[in-house]
Amino acid sequence: GRETMDSKQNSSGPDQDKSLVKRSDPEPFQDVAGKLKSKGSVAKTSIEDVIDAVLPPRVFLDAKGRKMMMRASPLKASREDVIKLQIKLDTLLQERQARESGICPVREELYAQCFDELIRQVTVECPERGLLLVRIKDEIAMTLAAYQTLYEGSINFGMRKALKVEQGKSELEEKLGALEERRKKLLTRLDQERTRTDLLEKRIAEKKVAEEKKMQSEKEFLSFQAKHLENFLKTLK
Repeated sequence: GRETMDSKQNSSGPDQDKSLVKRSDPEPFQDVAGKLKSKGSVAKTSIEDVIDAVLPPRVFLDAKGRKMMMRASPLKASREDVIKLQIKLDTLLQERQARESGICPVREELYAQCFDELIRQVTVECPERGLLLVRIKDEIAMTLAAYQTLYEGSINFGMRKALKVEQGKSELEEKLGALEERRKKLLTRLDQERTRTDLLEKRIAEKKVAEEKKMQSEKEFLSFQAKHLENFLKTLK
């Protein structure tokens, strides 16, 4: 929204040198927002009221613990003030070691303060133009917030996908391990069956040789018997 870190409550007291928004001297705290609401739309609005609405006072506690505030200055800015603002911006960027590129909260904060100061300067000259700038600033902030939400959502989606892929990878590795184990068992069984088959073939071959030898022996014996029987029959004649 419209409040940067410069306009938020600070319990340690103001540090105007570290802020880019030009503010008036500290004064006792007042409910500025409440007073603006109580005035209503009919009452005449001063430039101070507009600035208070555009840039809420900076609230803090002084050394004695009293609640104080510093309003955005209603004074006009000269050309020299704008040059000093630019120099101060560059100085604070360097002092606070803001990154020149990429996401940098420090750079974002300082440029937001600089934009607030420019809005203050424009509002003093032309309140309507200042209010329009605030509207543009709010729209930009909303757009950035939407992109931030979209970015975080995409990161979460990516992480969920990565976890799902990792989980699926673990399941596939587990399944692959089980298949590999099954393959080893089948190969062992295949080797056993091959050994058994070779053994059976060897036994069958040995049995065949033994049968052939037996048949040959019986054939030779019968041939021998037939020959002797034939000779015996010849002697009877």
